[in-house]
Amino acid sequence: MRHLKSICLITATLLPATAAAQSPKAKVQAKTATPAATAKLPNGTAIKACLSKGPEKMGCVPGGPFLRGTNKKRPKNARPQATVHLQTFYMDAYEVTVAEYEACVKAGKCDKQKTWYRDYSRPRQPKVGISWYAAVKYCKAMGKHLPTEAEWEKAARGTDGRRFPWGNEWATCKRAVIQNVKGRSCGVKKKIGKGPDKGRTFVVGTRPPTLYGLYDMAGNSWEWVADWYSSSYAKCGAACQGVDPKGPCAGKEPCKRHRYKV
Repeated sequence: MRHLKSICLITATLLPATAAAQSPKAKVQAKTATPAATAKLPNGTAIKACLSKGPEKMGCVPGGPFLRGTNKKRPKNARPQATVHLQTFYMDAYEVTVAEYEACVKAGKCDKQKTWYRDYSRPRQPKVGISWYAAVKYCKAMGKHLPTEAEWEKAARGTDGRRFPWGNEWATCKRAVIQNVKGRSCGVKKKIGKGPDKGRTFVVGTRPPTLYGLYDMAGNSWEWVADWYSSSYAKCGAACQGVDPKGPCAGKEPCKRHRYKV
């Protein structure tokens, strides 16, 4: 079910393979990974290796090229397909939960955000109804940042242009929390509030992960990214191409002729 805006999936700058560092949730040991010997991005930057033991509850998305977008008629805003190159990065394995977000609010580091939907506020459900600004603030409080659209797409689809995280087979309720013949939320009804058939989000991580160990990259809830919305990659142009693209205006504000974040 993907009809609500969720708090972000989060990326973090890759920790150097030769130095220990303190992440928000885990201390990464110094000698756990060896940098790739020759692999480089088109701009000449060496592609960093994933650590053999990375930050806790995060998945490593290896750097290099991937097929972003599609050449099919729909969705139009994902055309045309192109090869984009990214540096290695880490992303949170799970959508940020109600409990995690409320803990940040209690600590005085995050803005209080009301969940307008009944039966969506269990501790392990994804925090929904969050503004983009509140998502950015949460990420900063965790020492991380929102992913770019390109980072999110590679994390979800992999490198080969597949339609879904698991491949090109159509979504089922075994693969993702979606609306099927039984109704929204795979037929699970809300227990409180009006319109029980509208369904609800599931607790995070109930379906198999992607090849990078990330959960709910399809289904359950939407996630924010850092980019401004563009009606297509063609119209976005150079800002959505090349190495580590950040979209229109590099995601910064203000951005002429762009009003919405993705």
